[in-house]
Amino acid sequence: MVLSDEKKCPKFYGINQDIPKRNQPSWKFWKKRRYIVACLAFFGFFNVYALRVNLSIAIVAMTQERFEVLENGTKITLEPEFDWSNEMQGYILSSFFYGYITTQLLGGYLATKFGGKTIFGTGIAVTAALTVITPWLAYAHVYLLLAVRIIEGIFEGVTYPCIHAVWSKWAPPLERSRLATIAFSGSYAGTVVAMPTCAYLAKAFGWPSIFYFWGVVGLVWFVLWTIIVAKSPEQDKKISKEELTYILNSLKETNTDKKLNIPWKTILASGPVWAIVISHFSENWGFYTLLTQLPKYLKDIHSYDLGKSGFLSGLPYLVMAIMMQFAGQWADWFRVRGILTTGQVRKIFNCSGFIAQTVFMIAAAFWSDRIGTVFSLTLAVGLGAFAWAGFSVNHLDIAPQYASVLMGIGNTVATLPGIISPILSGYIVSKPPEISEWQIVFYISAGIYLFGAIIYGSLASGELQPWAVQKVNVEKHGEENKIFTIHDEDQAL
Repeated sequence: MVLSDEKKCPKFYGINQDIPKRNQPSWKFWKKRRYIVACLAFFGFFNVYALRVNLSIAIVAMTQERFEVLENGTKITLEPEFDWSNEMQGYILSSFFYGYITTQLLGGYLATKFGGKTIFGTGIAVTAALTVITPWLAYAHVYLLLAVRIIEGIFEGVTYPCIHAVWSKWAPPLERSRLATIAFSGSYAGTVVAMPTCAYLAKAFGWPSIFYFWGVVGLVWFVLWTIIVAKSPEQDKKISKEELTYILNSLKETNTDKKLNIPWKTILASGPVWAIVISHFSENWGFYTLLTQLPKYLKDIHSYDLGKSGFLSGLPYLVMAIMMQFAGQWADWFRVRGILTTGQVRKIFNCSGFIAQTVFMIAAAFWSDRIGTVFSLTLAVGLGAFAWAGFSVNHLDIAPQYASVLMGIGNTVATLPGIISPILSGYIVSKPPEISEWQIVFYISAGIYLFGAIIYGSLASGELQPWAVQKVNVEKHGEENKIFTIHDEDQAL
């Protein structure tokens, strides 16, 4: 019988019975510095998506008909402030991703050189600063709006890859799921809060206030991130000795100060890597489709006003933000208890999430009732939380020291939906729109979810890959330093 890596080398995977209970996570998360990092990373991703989604709401206000009441009580209709076609709106909404796709690999590479903390914070700070000046550029010319969104995408593109460089220093193996999902759930919490907030700001103060508000919030977060978070546990002046020892001991076989030679050819030929990449693409297709199109769909098909469409558009991401906390905890619970191996946890959580999303996306296409459609779309997005406890953490399982690079590869491919989906939807949905056209949009998303489940179930792995093996110096019981190699299937310690 072939044992899994956790069974063969429990110490490598952080399963160390000698670790004091006080070093394990508790509800007093603020006493554990790694959970402080996770919480600030949560708010970092909160800003990442607030800065990204603001245009989805703002563009509805920018292009809708305006009304003015004269002194005699007569109500007259004015032309939209920006008379852009559906096709042009599709290009505007997707322009962010033209820049976003270019810096995924670069972000992963820079994180290995300069540390994840610095690159993560800088990417968000520059995006926030550019958001503040967006209204002036939009008034000047549509091409300047396109340009600033592309540049924002370039700087935000580094965020997802370099956060894995942070976790490679801060996350013990058996806490990877919960720490990563705490951080990633900020994306959906940001979407939940940003959509109704943007709608309110647009109605109360005009659409430019959307960009001013979220730009300032992002800059405030950057100041806090810079002051509170250290590049690594060793550099954190407020970390306890017990927590520092726990983190360093659990990661000592994967942390190395040596220069990493990235095995590009082997990585690109790896089935488990492509399982992660294709799953990331599949999840992002449905996510970006609804992120950019849901406010428009609710307004055009179900006649929700801007305020209600902003709230309802954020509802699916509220469900996902909540479910991600449970998904991360459950995934680690099954692993800690030894009920499932890492590979089994990743496959079960990932594939079940995708299949549920397939079912509810198809239900949204058939269920034309306005309440039923919102219910189906909410679950179609929300249940994707289980997939995030699968593929999004899997990089750290198969190649911890290359995790930021693998995330860069995956997020490069997974950015394509952000470019293609809004443009494709713009061409599928005519003006005035038909419900049958929106059904096609939902069918495409459902098919891609199902494809992702099949590929991940077939190719994914939870074990350290042979090409990710590193030679490490280990001092044991006062003996001389010995060099040994951690293998994948034939290792024996």
